[in-house]
Amino acid sequence: MPSHPFVAVPVPPAKEIHHPTPTQLRAGAACFALTLGGLLTGCAVGPDYEGPPKLEMPAHWSTRSAPRRQTGTLDRWWLRLRDPLLNRLIEQAVEANPDVAKAKAAVREARATVQQTSAGLFPSVSGTASVTDNKTSSGSASVVVDGAPYTLHQGNFDSSWELDLFGGTQRNIEAAVRGAQSAEEDLRNSLVTLIGDVAAYYVDARGYQARIALAQRTSASQRDTEKLTRSKYDAGSGNAVDLAKATAQAASTEANVPTHQAALAADIHRLGILLGRPPDGVASLMARSAPVPAPRMPLPTGLPADLLMRRPDVASAERKLAQTTAKIGAAEADRYPTVSLTGSVGTSALRAGDLAKYSSVSWSVGPSITVPVFDAGKRLATVRIAEAQRDQAFATFHSTLLTAFEDVENALVSLSRERVRATKLTEAARNYREAARLSRSLFETGSASFIDVLDAERSLYSAEDSLIQSKVSAAKDYIALAKALGGGWSDPVDVSTPIIVDSNTGPHFRETRK
Repeated sequence: MPSHPFVAVPVPPAKEIHHPTPTQLRAGAACFALTLGGLLTGCAVGPDYEGPPKLEMPAHWSTRSAPRRQTGTLDRWWLRLRDPLLNRLIEQAVEANPDVAKAKAAVREARATVQQTSAGLFPSVSGTASVTDNKTSSGSASVVVDGAPYTLHQGNFDSSWELDLFGGTQRNIEAAVRGAQSAEEDLRNSLVTLIGDVAAYYVDARGYQARIALAQRTSASQRDTEKLTRSKYDAGSGNAVDLAKATAQAASTEANVPTHQAALAADIHRLGILLGRPPDGVASLMARSAPVPAPRMPLPTGLPADLLMRRPDVASAERKLAQTTAKIGAAEADRYPTVSLTGSVGTSALRAGDLAKYSSVSWSVGPSITVPVFDAGKRLATVRIAEAQRDQAFATFHSTLLTAFEDVENALVSLSRERVRATKLTEAARNYREAARLSRSLFETGSASFIDVLDAERSLYSAEDSLIQSKVSAAKDYIALAKALGGGWSDPVDVSTPIIVDSNTGPHFRETRK
């Protein structure tokens, strides 16, 4: 067993690339014949991409003793948090978030690039027309004698078609298609990240609301203790030290409130930005406190190999690897001869009505071939660059996959351990609550010291505050696990509508603006 758990299948070393031989030229001629017969995609150079690299993956997650594929889906996993307001915020964020809008525009750009690249398979045709007034000197040879002026009407149609003999254009189209697929996965990744962020900040905000309420309740109880201590002091049965400690403890607890309020405001501001609104855009929606969302249903973790399809960042990195592989073929095809078919039809006449006469029409048609003879190694260097970029893409894919495994493992461990911690904190808070009640009751009757009351109240507040933080952490670990597994938006996303819709784009007079 190798020391590293993930071993890439060795990639054969690149063979030395030589200039085309006569045999290769004959192969090109054969491809040319096929092209003329209509088979334009039968010849290609460069490596063929054969799917995702085969990497050795763990059979199961470390928290599970045996391979087991769980049933269920990660689609709309946030519904398991059972919070209607959170559901609404996520839907609004998907519609209005600027990062998602940017990813949509990137998809449109990639799809347009495919269309632009595909046009290389077809001939291009252009036409020109002109009408010119002319005058020649009396001694020059011309259709008009004695220097009389004349009007010349001309029209031309030119066409050219570069035949894709060695599949260079097909490789470019292949690269563009895979680039578009990568952009679509990037969009899905933006949605996964966005939904996870909205849920995490929402849970965090609810946690701070709960901590503020706890601090306010606790400080109110501690002020009651202060009043009781002052009454004892005024009656002569207490001392100034106990009164000062009671006042200080209440003030210390109250001092936590502004800190929590500032953190709550920051979370609410971030939620507003995520929804494409000003920072206070969701403040009114979050004004009323609500419990910290507590998921009850487990997430279907599946097997590690599932991340190849589930995680959009992994899928995007794999598509980029496929794209860079296709670019090697495009660079290699540029080292071979190119054959183009060109044609031109022109006509000229003194009268527009004579342009269609056979006697005024001229035409030319024929193939042209361009053979790279010497470029000081420029084209070969382009191939080497493409190969190095493919290796970089492979390393990025491998790293992204390893990071995905790490994210899931960390989230699984954190979630399971936080649930154990929450159980213990619940037990601690329950017992501290009983201790605080008993110590306060005994203090009122004079059977316990004030130190016991202070210690019990301080411990109770700390335990309850820690319990709230644990609930928040458990919910955020749940969210992190959903993100790590690639869970996100499952509904179709409209990418056809641009952010900015232009008007009056035809010919018009441009207004000068300051």
